[in-house]
Amino acid sequence: QVALKKMPLRRRSRKELVVNEIQIMKENRHPNIVNYIDSYLVNEDLWLVMEYVDGGTLTSVLVQVLMEEGMIAAISKE
Repeated sequence: QVALKKMPLRRRSRKELVVNEIQIMKENRHPNIVNYIDSYLVNEDLWLVMEYVDGGTLTSVLVQVLMEEGMIAAISKE
């Protein structure tokens, strides 16, 4: 199983930031970070193939879970 992130490029004013982000993801792998697998240009959209992580996006978790500063610090350190 994989996760797909579909990014419309026509709305991006700074496409070089997207390219830079992909390059960083390609070069860095870690067991505590969702890892990049591949990317495809489909029409005017960039599709990123990433490892699948059960539980939803980080954003959806952060808006549903109240964390104290110490917990945030521990997670950030890892």
